[in-house]
Formats: sequence, C-alpha cells, structure tokens
Amino acid sequence: MTGSTILANATLLLPDGTIRGSLQIEDGRITRIDPGTGIPPGAVDCDGDLVMPGLIELHTDNLERHIQPRPKVNWPHAPAIIAHDAELASVGITTVFDALRVGSVISNGASNYGEYARQLANEILDLRARGALRISHFLHLRAEVCSETLIDELDKFGPGDNAGIVSLMDHTPGQRQFTDISQLRKYVIGKHGLNEDEFINHITQLQELSARLGKKHEAAVVEAAGRFGAVLASHDDTTAAQVAVSAAHGVHFAEFPTTREAAEASLTRGIKVMMGAPNLIRGGSHSGNVAARELAELGLLDILSSDYVPSSLLTGAMMLGDLWGDLPRGIATVTSAPAAAVGFTDRGTLAEGMRGDVLRVHRASDIVTLRGTWVCGRRAA
Repeated sequence: MTGSTILANATLLLPDGTIRGSLQIEDGRITRIDPGTGIPPGAVDCDGDLVMPGLIELHTDNLERHIQPRPKVNWPHAPAIIAHDAELASVGITTVFDALRVGSVISNGASNYGEYARQLANEILDLRARGALRISHFLHLRAEVCSETLIDELDKFGPGDNAGIVSLMDHTPGQRQFTDISQLRKYVIGKHGLNEDEFINHITQLQELSARLGKKHEAAVVEAAGRFGAVLASHDDTTAAQVAVSAAHGVHFAEFPTTREAAEASLTRGIKVMMGAPNLIRGGSHSGNVAARELAELGLLDILSSDYVPSSLLTGAMMLGDLWGDLPRGIATVTSAPAAAVGFTDRGTLAEGMRGDVLRVHRASDIVTLRGTWVCGRRAA
C-alpha cells in the first residue's frame, strides 16, 4: 500500500452528487479530492469517466462455480480461489464476503451434501495472509437450519476467522424460497437426477429433519453470530411473522425476501433489504418470488448482491440509478449501504481518509464498461 495514484479529469461520484475533479490516493488512503479538469504530472487522465467507490459484495456463491466448474468435477481450491478473486476484481468488486454453507445432510440417499466450509475457509484465509489475493476477502457463513451437522460445523469457527456475516437459512421444503414445491421439484430433480419417488422421499426426510432440529439449530446460529462478532442476516423471509422472528434475533439485513409483505415488514422493523442484481436485470426471480424491480419502485430495496453473477452488481446499480433518477442512490446500494450493513466505516464512499478502493467506469448509452479497479490505490484490474 505504498506510492501515489492520481485519477484526474474524472466525474467523481460523491455521496451527494458528482463533480468534475481529481482524486489522490497515498499509502492506500484517499488523501485529496480537488475540483477541476487539470491533469497533474503522472496522473491517470480519466477523460470524464465516472470514478466511484469499489463495490462491496455481501453474498456471492461464485466461488462454488470455480471449485466445481461442472457437476461432479472438483477443481483444486487454491487456483479456484485465485480465479474467483481475479474475476471479482475484473467487475469492480473490491470487498467480498465469500458465502460458505455450514450445515450438511449426510443420511439422505442420493441428494446428500457434505461439509466443506472449514477447509475452504482455511484456504481463503491462508491465501489472504500470503498476499495472493487482489481484493479484500471476508467470510459469510450461510448456516443451514435444515441440516444434520450444523452445530458441529459452527463449532469449528471462532472470532479469528473474519466471519463477518452469519445468515440464518432454512431450505425446508414448503417454506420460504421453496414454498412452491413445483419450483423445488424442478431444481432438485434437475440437479440430482432424482425420479419422482426419490424426490418425495427427499422432501419428506428434510421436513422431518427440520421438525426435529430446526429450533435448536436456529438458536445455535444466533449464539454463534454473537460469539464470532458477526452481523446476523435473515434469508428468504416470506411472511411478516418470519420477519418478526428475525428482528427478535437481532438481524441487521434481510437477504432476498421472497414477498412484498416480508420486505415491507423488514423496513418497518429497521432491517435493511437486500435483493439480487440478477433478479433485477432479468426482470424477475428465477424461483417465482417477488421481483427486485417491484421492490425498488416501492422504495423497499436498500442493498444489491450479485448472488451468482458477479458482473451483475455494477450493471444493477446503474439500472437502479436510472430507475430512481438518482445515480448516487443507485450506486449506494453496492457501496455505502452494504458497508453500513456490516459496520465498515473505512470504505464505500469517496472521501478523504477512506480506503483507496475505487473504480473508473465508462458509460455509453446502456453499455457500462469498467476501465480500472484500484484496491488501496494499487491497480487490481
């Protein structure tokens, strides 16, 4: 984090609007923001391009795609993590919470899924410590309540693991994301190749598992988040009653509420609402849940996540800026709002003293092109 970087003749996206000016980064921090079109010696001439804060991603499953690029094909973890990291840098993400599932099912026939989070977390943290990664990585533990091994897996983590987020997930068939069993049928049969009898057996076993262990697991997740010093998130809340439970647990933000009712209840209780950028860009949820655009039009959307398409984050924020007629508000959903949701005060806005995590973005009509990513003032992409 040594040296100086100056981005000049840029359209600087500040919290309250844009100005034409220059931004200087010294030793990893923004040290000067000056108005004007001058180009100091050694500066990067941005030619009017937008210079904005780096994107902050709170929930992405992208690493799983690199680790298993095809069904039943496992890739070595270290190069997979490095490729994932490079991809995120290339689309403007400068801080990421890598989502790792904790809680496995090991006695459910053809659709078993096993433990992987602790080993993968060790490898991420090791690469981070060795300086092999371009952007800032933290852990997001996706705690699956409808599982058999959740408590044992959680006990393998501690306060030193950078687990900044723990989310309460419940994929019990017939609830939340999978209220519509027909949608679950398409997903499970397509992924695991089950026949109809095997599918019925699958959902019956999971429902029995949830009834037996669900409440115990839910309490363990809330306790673990407090023990780790992590922010607690809900996942796929569907009803106002579920949101009330989330609020009682101390949830900070709601990941992908599936209905307008849940989004309205979340904001009423001071819980920020996060939706998927792919949902916004595609015009709706692939699972048949509420559309992100609908919530945005109603003022019920605070944070965007790229979820499973990293490049969607910047595009989605620009779309929101257009929808609201307010570019800073749109960009805030991927910068200052996620930063605030996890308690970060050193990134997410362009201001003196903040981390030098910045992007240079060119926009021509509806085409958005990332022309540079800097992390702590160092060029990352």
